[in-house]
Amino acid sequence: MRVAIAGTGGLAYWIAHYLSTETFHQFILLSRAPKPHLAAKGWQIVVVDYENQTDLLFQLAGVDAVVSTVSGGPQLALIEAAARVGARRFAPAEFTGSSVLRPTVDPLDRGQRAAIARLQFYKPQGMAYTVFSCGILYERFAPGGSWSSNIGRVSGIGEEGDYIFNMRTMKAQVPHDSSGQPATVCMTASQDVGHFIVAALDLPEWPSELRMCGERMSVSDVVTVGELLRSILA
Repeated sequence: MRVAIAGTGGLAYWIAHYLSTETFHQFILLSRAPKPHLAAKGWQIVVVDYENQTDLLFQLAGVDAVVSTVSGGPQLALIEAAARVGARRFAPAEFTGSSVLRPTVDPLDRGQRAAIARLQFYKPQGMAYTVFSCGILYERFAPGGSWSSNIGRVSGIGEEGDYIFNMRTMKAQVPHDSSGQPATVCMTASQDVGHFIVAALDLPEWPSELRMCGERMSVSDVVTVGELLRSILA
């Protein structure tokens, strides 16, 4: 199988890592600019222009599966090109909670709804797709936020303290469900997500969604753990 990974951030890195160490699949990394530090690993970096459909078609020729970590217009262009070259599988940049549980008006949507609509259109034509639902990436709570792991640079919630709580300033916002109970979240490490995606490439068929969860906790318990760690490190 020949795989194209769109993006070169933290999650794309782990996908490439497991493809190179645990499979015999050939793969390329699509990037807007050269990445010498990744090329030094022996990985093939292909510089692409997402606004140039001809370029995308040329670079994706012969690709069987596309895993996207880019969103918005670039991902929509990638879907079109993948369908036109006959790719059999496409994994969109949907590495959050289950898509079926998202509100109709989602302030964090960065073109995901439009991407899923295009994938549903192309599915009868032979390009299967799977949404990899993993909940919240643990890296969101890391020092420096997810940006420190080169994840979510265009998400708007990638800096330290942008999501739920700030361990450094000890401030938190705990959402509750309709019954007044603290909301529950599923969390997974980006390394595990990358490992899961690579393993799923060998499945005989792809369902519309595959779910994973490293740990499920209430938001209040997540904050409690943060308070405990802060007191230990103080």
